[in-house]
Amino acid sequence: MKRLVILGGGESGVGTAILGKKKGYDVFVSDYGKIKENYKEVLINNGIAWEEEKHTEELILNADLVMKSPGIPEKKSTIVIKLVEKGIPVISEIEFAAPFTKALTIGITGSNGKTTTTMLTYHLLKSAGLNVALGGNIGKSFAWQVADDKYDNYVLELSSFQLDGILDYKPHIAIITNISPDHLDRYDYKYENYIASKFRITMNQTEDDYLIYDADDEAISEWLKNNKTKAQLIPFSLTKTFELGAFIKEKTMEVNIINEEEFTMETETMALEGKHNMKNAMAATSVAKLMKIRNATIRESLSNFQGVEHRLEKVLKIQNVQYINDSKATNVNATFFALDSMNTPTVWIVGGVDKGNDYNELMSLVREKVKAIICLGVDNKKIIDMFGNVVDIMIEVNTMEDAVKMAQRLSEKGDTVLLSPACASFDLFENYEDRGNQFKQAVKHL
Repeated sequence: MKRLVILGGGESGVGTAILGKKKGYDVFVSDYGKIKENYKEVLINNGIAWEEEKHTEELILNADLVMKSPGIPEKKSTIVIKLVEKGIPVISEIEFAAPFTKALTIGITGSNGKTTTTMLTYHLLKSAGLNVALGGNIGKSFAWQVADDKYDNYVLELSSFQLDGILDYKPHIAIITNISPDHLDRYDYKYENYIASKFRITMNQTEDDYLIYDADDEAISEWLKNNKTKAQLIPFSLTKTFELGAFIKEKTMEVNIINEEEFTMETETMALEGKHNMKNAMAATSVAKLMKIRNATIRESLSNFQGVEHRLEKVLKIQNVQYINDSKATNVNATFFALDSMNTPTVWIVGGVDKGNDYNELMSLVREKVKAIICLGVDNKKIIDMFGNVVDIMIEVNTMEDAVKMAQRLSEKGDTVLLSPACASFDLFENYEDRGNQFKQAVKHL
């Protein structure tokens, strides 16, 4: 019996444990932190051995195979370094689960927009009546769903950390929404390493598979110029037109896919707003066309899609001031899209754990759109140095409640209050969801 050790007792770890047990592995789960009670219960009920708040080497280094949670950095974790030195394969949940399903998978990655694109793709396929599930970096564990064996199709959001742990996995349809510097602390502060990580999504694809990509993105275009993929390429763009691909022409989205009827839709009739969302819609629609979904169904789905929580989410309008929760914007590029879509004077709440941010690219948007900045973070020096002389008002606060109260004082009728932190959340919050939920609560209590 092969020994499967799982590092991390969260959603992906417990899902992998369930699948591993079902497939006859000797399974052991080890978490350096605490395992949540609901997950412990699942492990106990399934007779799976586990430990928490430690990694016992003699129970881990005897593994035949290790599945590592994407949150564990391989270059800083002592136990992972020892496993690699011993030549024990360390893989991701996606790599482990994929061989156990015959389902078709659609893999979606990118620095920004991947959650919206994943949710929209799922919405399009589900609305068309396909037997489809959502997984990867979002929703229920892919491995857990494979263990239940109920689905014919999976739409998977894939982070660079998950892609780092694949060897043979290939999606039938891959999407790269865009690439901009992010998580560079995990990639030796080398942007090219991060780009290479994203392109692992296509490394095992064949001539029968598809890669949908943003043709306006410099990093993507450069990689495709210098590297080869066997997949059939389907570009999308806001500025170019294609015989085969997706583009916007005079406020109409057009999508042309091999042997399929052309798809057109007026952008004004779509539920999603903003240029970045047009790109997300083009990517998702390209998938829908490849999956042979009817144009009428696609149009209906694009016009009724609800969007993603914590991503440019309109919370409330109070005294004619719109409060927007964009807590999911954990890097500069995501915040660029948010500020770019603002059409009114904006009070901007920003800050958190800096991941090597370069705020220069936000300068023109801040000059044009931002009337006041509220810094919400433990260390705000970089933000203050960059924008202190650009806006009239710059304030530092330590709690979300204070940030929202201050934003109310600084805003006037017709303004927008935008939480778009451009940073990770771990200095003051559990995660970006916690940060967004605290923002929404504070707004509701005004």
